[in-house]
Amino acid sequence: MGVVNVTPDSFSDGGRYLDAAAAVAHGRSLVAEGADILDVGGESTRPGAPAVPENEELRRVMPVIEGLIASGCPARISIDTSKSGVAERALRAGATLVNDVTALRGDPGMAGVIAAAEAECCLMHMLGDPRTMQDDPRYDDVVGDIKAFLGERMRFAVEAGIALDRILLDPGIGFGKTVAHNLELLARLGEFLDLGRPVVIGTSRKSFLGALTGRESPDDRVAATVATCVLAYERGARIFRVHDVAPVRDALTVTGATVSAPWTTRTSTTR
Repeated sequence: MGVVNVTPDSFSDGGRYLDAAAAVAHGRSLVAEGADILDVGGESTRPGAPAVPENEELRRVMPVIEGLIASGCPARISIDTSKSGVAERALRAGATLVNDVTALRGDPGMAGVIAAAEAECCLMHMLGDPRTMQDDPRYDDVVGDIKAFLGERMRFAVEAGIALDRILLDPGIGFGKTVAHNLELLARLGEFLDLGRPVVIGTSRKSFLGALTGRESPDDRVAATVATCVLAYERGARIFRVHDVAPVRDALTVTGATVSAPWTTRTSTTR
């Protein structure tokens, strides 16, 4: 899942793709690198980010979604929004997935919009909202608490008419978590497979990687991002939301071939 941020204030690439043509070109570049999904977002969810009015969010994302589809982009289009009005417009334009960081809690109309469109949705855990989520986050058991939350949100979605096989789950790395919380989520990621739905992971360029490596610039955290994606793949994640598609795709291709290969004791001459 390649990230297409149409925002002035995203933590990593804010302001780079505000122009719709530039954002469309960036999206197509990510597809060329191997992205299967493009996640288009018009409201930053970085820690402390202010809310964006619906009309402004629509102004940012709709020309990009329409431009990607008009260009014949082969990737599926995801709309990263917590507003039902934005989701509805995006789905009508051709998006097929709603990536909602509030897990359908932010807008009472969101579940109905997704169900009516027979779209997919990604339900993510976030503690509080972007303005408050990093204010001393605490859990009794970070994995157990988030697993219970995602299970409840999944049941809510199904009761609202969203087909179970159209639901993806994201534990929300960095959304109301300390460095220790993020590392425990990665270490115990396999426990989320008990919920029976594909697990999405989003570690790309995040600040906890900078805290661990000393890399202050998000652009310098690509290697750390790759490492977390490989670890997450081994623990069962299958969708990876990233800014740097090519290196992650290559790493996951090798990882997948390694963990699934029918090894024998025969000596190979292929290197």
